[in-house]
Amino acid sequence: MMKPFPEVPMLSYDVVVIGGGPAGMASAIKAKELGLKVLLLDENDYLGGILPQCIHPGFGIHYFKEELTGPEFASRLAKRLVELGVEYRTSARVLEIRNYSDLEKFVLFTSPAGIYGVWAKAIIYAAGARERHAFEIGIVGDRVSGIYTAGEAQTLMDIYGVLPGKGIVIVGSGDVGLIMARRFSLEGAKVKAVIELMPYPGGLARNVMILRDFNIPLYLSHKVVEVRGKGRVERVKVVKVDKNLKEIPGSEFWIEADTLVISAGLVPAVKKLKKIGVEIDPATAGPVVNDRLETSVPGIFVAGNSLVINDLVDYVAEQGELAAEGAKEFIENSGTESRKWIKVERGENVRLVVPHYLSGERDVYLYLRVLKPMEDVELRIPEIGKRLKLLVVKPAEMIRLKLKAEEIRNAEKLTVEVTGA
Repeated sequence: MMKPFPEVPMLSYDVVVIGGGPAGMASAIKAKELGLKVLLLDENDYLGGILPQCIHPGFGIHYFKEELTGPEFASRLAKRLVELGVEYRTSARVLEIRNYSDLEKFVLFTSPAGIYGVWAKAIIYAAGARERHAFEIGIVGDRVSGIYTAGEAQTLMDIYGVLPGKGIVIVGSGDVGLIMARRFSLEGAKVKAVIELMPYPGGLARNVMILRDFNIPLYLSHKVVEVRGKGRVERVKVVKVDKNLKEIPGSEFWIEADTLVISAGLVPAVKKLKKIGVEIDPATAGPVVNDRLETSVPGIFVAGNSLVINDLVDYVAEQGELAAEGAKEFIENSGTESRKWIKVERGENVRLVVPHYLSGERDVYLYLRVLKPMEDVELRIPEIGKRLKLLVVKPAEMIRLKLKAEEIRNAEKLTVEVTGA
């Protein structure tokens, strides 16, 4: 094959892992343990993804069987990575991915040492997600300082030791927003309010309790629509919405604040995958995958928040290992195989489910979220007679369901539904 960039130094590996967060590190570690020659690339100047700025506890209970902070979780993986001799490059930004054939992938990246090309038989994409910003959620007004995404505010505080503001309004009651409400309060800032568009909180129950602990008002079925200030945020306009999320005239009010933090959710960062034709699921905004986490482009695997937005970093690392196992199997089979796939479909009150296709040859975890909160429900898969009683389900809480190979191997399809018990 003709060299795509004749002037660029070329490298060769079995697997290239893109992303050095928990999914990327876990997949690189597993790939190395499976005997593959692996290179990990991360655009940050340190490994760990967002974990180094997540200084609160609550990580690792499933994966490491003990409670850790974000930096501790990242350190465990990084230490193992180094012990195994996994090759990695930080400050390495991927410019392009090309798919020439099943076992011929090409990655072009730039680093402080220069521009390099890498040939690989498989790629594990674990580049994480991006945050929604103010313009995506319809906030208008003055272009002023003091408007941050939750991740930006967290980085300022936990990496650089800078308090972004003193009077804070947080948009979104997801876990990151709630955790930031606690961080601001502990550092002496006043969280004026948390504004949530939906009629129910978006975070885990234990994080919602933060608001009560610190006496922070939570406005459900409300949204921020406008920001005003001279040079910096001075006040934000809030309006109530109806059950159809339409603004209710006359319900507007202003909150004085010097900082607006947007915690309106994450979106899988998959732009480079779209460019090579990877099929995207509109429900997850991530790739469509099979039970090896392989995308519609053979030999391209995805894990972590690039696949689906996860609650727990433990699940992210778990998916990284699974992607590595898939890459190993793919390479051993020379990239060619023919099998009948069992399609997984969304039924009643199921907003998303991954993976989308199952082989029936292995045990598998399904990761799913519901559309609306319900109590005393049953998770059902009618085609195989699967029933699981659940006391409560919430859109913010991912459900992880294990299916055994013998349960599913004879099914034509699987419909996952959550209904009243």
